[in-house]
Amino acid sequence: MVNKELYNIGKSRTVIRRLFDYGKEQRKLGHTVYDFSLGNPNVQPPQEVIDAIRELAVGNPEGLHEYTLGPGLESTRQAVADNLNKRFGLSLEGRYVFMTVGASPALRAAFEALKESPDDEIITLAPYFPEYPYFIHNAGVKCVIVPCKDDLTPDFTALKKAIGPHTKAVLVNSPNNPSGVVYDEQTTKELVEILEEKQKELGRPLIMITDEPYRELVYDVPDHCFAADYDNSIICYSFSKSLSLPGERIGYVAVNPKMENADEMYWTLAGAIRMLGYVCAPSLFQRVVEKCLDAKPNMTLYRHNRDTLYKELTRIGFECIKPQGAFYICLKAQDGDSERLSELAKSLGILIIPCDEFGAKGFVRIAYCVKEQTITDSIPAFEKLYELLNK
Repeated sequence: MVNKELYNIGKSRTVIRRLFDYGKEQRKLGHTVYDFSLGNPNVQPPQEVIDAIRELAVGNPEGLHEYTLGPGLESTRQAVADNLNKRFGLSLEGRYVFMTVGASPALRAAFEALKESPDDEIITLAPYFPEYPYFIHNAGVKCVIVPCKDDLTPDFTALKKAIGPHTKAVLVNSPNNPSGVVYDEQTTKELVEILEEKQKELGRPLIMITDEPYRELVYDVPDHCFAADYDNSIICYSFSKSLSLPGERIGYVAVNPKMENADEMYWTLAGAIRMLGYVCAPSLFQRVVEKCLDAKPNMTLYRHNRDTLYKELTRIGFECIKPQGAFYICLKAQDGDSERLSELAKSLGILIIPCDEFGAKGFVRIAYCVKEQTITDSIPAFEKLYELLNK
């Protein structure tokens, strides 16, 4: 009577949600929990966002809560294009931007738009957001995972081997979830060179799909948009992290106008979004983000949390990958067993995510978008965890 595959997916939960729900239940029972499970921004939205919401809600301009055009408000789409052009030297026009209900529909539409045959492949660079394989599989194409190196940076030797006649796109996520790794200039250059070389070999476009919700959450490195480096690119973006608006579900997908057959790609994306039922993103928040595209996330707390956590964990004796972006830090399991590490931590009230489902086996993810007090109070528990691991 129902689709059993979808039933099983619906009944199952990611390890992130399982631990997050466990933490809620433990708190109800009065137990102390240090919850580092969920990537939920804990800083307030920039003041510009608060002011824009208040102004729109009080002013109640005509059409505020009406349907917009399917792709979104023309003024918002053009404002997004202008902002990207100003910041990254693109030549984007509003007609190549489609406002979406967060980044996930943007990604899902991109995978659907590229599907021509069930043999088509989307390459995903590890580590990766665990929903990627589900999205790709549901689009009716194959997900090919390229493993990362020990420092969680891309393995370009493996990437070269993975790209073949069925490869339609390579999915890139930097700043990265779960590692916080940011592709530096040399890494980006090498990636672009590989894709351009493979395009020539294949005799057709090879698309770079970029998932960029953490673009502005960087430390000591500039924010970056890959469309500035590679013409055949599709940008998928969410304002959830940069503007601390995860519950409002607002983002966009944009086609690089320098892409071969850019018009065809845009309208295919539009068709995919229409078929998936994602047209007309939230009207109020289209208007909000249009007013706040130059607003900056408050990185002070994230930076302080990162520095405190990295300093304390390495002092205790843990090996960590120091992040340059996002609000995650990856801690290495000494014996390679991240599940065991997570379970031992759980017994001490520390909720950290084993990264096997992220394609980073042997690591756990710690989301430090939490109150400073949570980190401070958790340090004795981390010390106890280290002792248990080294008995």
